[in-house]
Amino acid sequence: MTKLIKQRPIPPISDSLQHLHPVLARVYAARGIEHPQQVQHQLKTLARPEQLLGMPQALALLTQALQQQQRILIVGDFDADGATSTSVVVLALRAMGANSVDYLVPNRFKFGYGLTPEIVEVALNEKNPQLIITVDNGISSREGVERAKQAGVKVLITDHHLTGKQLPDADAIINPNQANCPFPSKSIAGVGVAFYVMAALCTHLKSIGWFNNRPMPRMSDFLDIVALGTVADVVALDDNNRILVAQGLERIRAGQCREGIKALLAVAKRERETIQAEDLAFAVAPRLNAAGRLDDMSHGIECLLADSPILAQQYAQELDDLNIERRSIEGDMQQQALATMQQLNFNEENLPPAIVLFDASWHQGVIGIVAGRLKEKFHRPSIVFAPVDEQSDLIKGSARSINGIHIRDAIELVTVRHAGLVSYFGGHAMAAGMTIPRANFQAFQQAFSQVIAEQATEEHLTATILTDGELAAQDINLELAQLLRHSGPWGQAFPEPIFTGEFELRDFAVLKEKHLKWLLKHPVMGEDLEAIAFNVDMRQWSAQTQRLFLAYRLDVNTFRNKSRLQLKVDYWRALS
Repeated sequence: MTKLIKQRPIPPISDSLQHLHPVLARVYAARGIEHPQQVQHQLKTLARPEQLLGMPQALALLTQALQQQQRILIVGDFDADGATSTSVVVLALRAMGANSVDYLVPNRFKFGYGLTPEIVEVALNEKNPQLIITVDNGISSREGVERAKQAGVKVLITDHHLTGKQLPDADAIINPNQANCPFPSKSIAGVGVAFYVMAALCTHLKSIGWFNNRPMPRMSDFLDIVALGTVADVVALDDNNRILVAQGLERIRAGQCREGIKALLAVAKRERETIQAEDLAFAVAPRLNAAGRLDDMSHGIECLLADSPILAQQYAQELDDLNIERRSIEGDMQQQALATMQQLNFNEENLPPAIVLFDASWHQGVIGIVAGRLKEKFHRPSIVFAPVDEQSDLIKGSARSINGIHIRDAIELVTVRHAGLVSYFGGHAMAAGMTIPRANFQAFQQAFSQVIAEQATEEHLTATILTDGELAAQDINLELAQLLRHSGPWGQAFPEPIFTGEFELRDFAVLKEKHLKWLLKHPVMGEDLEAIAFNVDMRQWSAQTQRLFLAYRLDVNTFRNKSRLQLKVDYWRALS
């Protein structure tokens, strides 16, 4: 797809950034950084736990549960954020002296998302809890909370999803996105909320002498898991989230992390000592998510809970096998989706305002990934549906959006205009999920497309790469690549720098029939430069090309302990 290349506006660079490398200073300024403190990632500058609305009630519940050694049950979610959230709370409560802590993650194929009345029944029958703690879910679980309360079970909700008009009648709710909550980081992931609650509990227990006769855990020991869940959930890396991720990455690089994370990095063939946030996003998180997509997320949680390297390696290998299976299913579904688009005469020149597809053979656990692939390829809000099961007349959809279109709000507008069309929905600005009757698919498809047609401008629907402009020839070097690598963490809403430039093509090679490796020469520089473009549509490539326009990132390619500069290409266009 042709993309619009736009340079980010660069505001005046503050005096406090003038000591930095000029390229880094302009990159930071373009991302709203005004003070060095914003990128120093010190734990002491984290937002305070007491800023979270509902914390006194939550601490009272948890303190009583520990003092009375109540049976505590964590109810999580079946994605990486849910798995990491569950792991943090289980590990922290056990470390603080709780003797009866268990977890339950709803099977997505049987129970769906959240603290439903059905999953409460399972909890009552199998776990007999006295306190239920939800992590990464619960804010919309009114009926489930009601059922738990009827059974005499107390409920603490910890969540980060957007709230509805009516909150559940829980004993305590911690969610920075609930009304009147002063906590400044509204983009914190579910695992971040869980971590904050456990950190506040640890501080409170210390103040009442709980640790006088037992060891006090160091809450910073859990930051490796927090970093993984935060990156995996693709939340905005605001100042607070960057601290959590940077601190977690630092611990992983130093080997001060869970055996499960070490094992997942090993099966993904990533070097722990040099790990970046993108390694968590593209190597570790997909393997963790594979358990919830195809099987049972307890495999992923047990991997993170494992103390034994051998056991962690066994779980990691299981997750890697599931991820290979997931990739195969996803590839087939993606090809089927593209074929459906072709049958509808949709192509890059003739696209609807939104892509909404359903196939009775598709796998419910993979629809979110396929929706994301379609969104990336066609730059349209995309929803992919699959059957709930073979018997049900319901189908589940997973939605992914583009910048400027709030996908959850768009779905809510459909429900307002067309009562009864959607059975359930929830989510964020960029991702959402919903359940609808199969018979309503075409009506929903039309209604959703109409809403997007009204909201989306031509600018919204034009794929755009925001860049940091051109680099001077002398700045295209390994030293700057290494500096930028260590100046993150980069990620959602704090993107890694992308630069533009024109280069002469000296030589090229096709790798695995889908990647292009180039040998380039800068018009001003004399030395050769390596560049690589992944997953190229080879129909667009001509061996006669002599000059290229590139949007690229400076990357460090390390092999056998030798590092060299490599340009990692996000977009290319042949000039001749």
